[in-house]
Amino acid sequence: MMNRLKLSILSFLGAATIRLLGKSMSLKSHGFEPVDRIYREGCNIILAFWHGQQLMIPLGYRGPHPEILISQHRDGELIYRIVKRFGYGAVRGSATRGGHKALRQLIRLGQAGVDLVITPDGPKGPRHRIQPGIVALAKFTGLPIVPLAFACSKKKSFPVGTGS
Repeated sequence: MMNRLKLSILSFLGAATIRLLGKSMSLKSHGFEPVDRIYREGCNIILAFWHGQQLMIPLGYRGPHPEILISQHRDGELIYRIVKRFGYGAVRGSATRGGHKALRQLIRLGQAGVDLVITPDGPKGPRHRIQPGIVALAKFTGLPIVPLAFACSKKKSFPVGTGS
């Protein structure tokens, strides 16, 4: 397991990198009107995004405070520490370790008025295939599932010197 100093440094660098990416990009949001309406009505959501897009969640999440499902794997510890730097909470568990306990905790949080954030395809996949956990979570909390996705359209390149 990574030591605390290494985790602290890596989580600082990870959060700083995400913030730098956010400042270096021109971000445009589409389709947030229904989500904004849900928030105006005083309701919360289950935010779903594909596992490979987790880096962008701090740049795309618009709600008040999320609790994010993060695996108990050692990589999950680094992700947990990075999301804490954005003020987000976390529930630790996955389909292979601590899943039932995590699901119960997410249900309690969802019923208490907290946004829940999960990757419905999970780290083990299959990629871009929804697993049953998110459907169960929506059923037990009554919260709507809101998908969030990211796409890039244009790339700006900076000139690199030829070294002459």
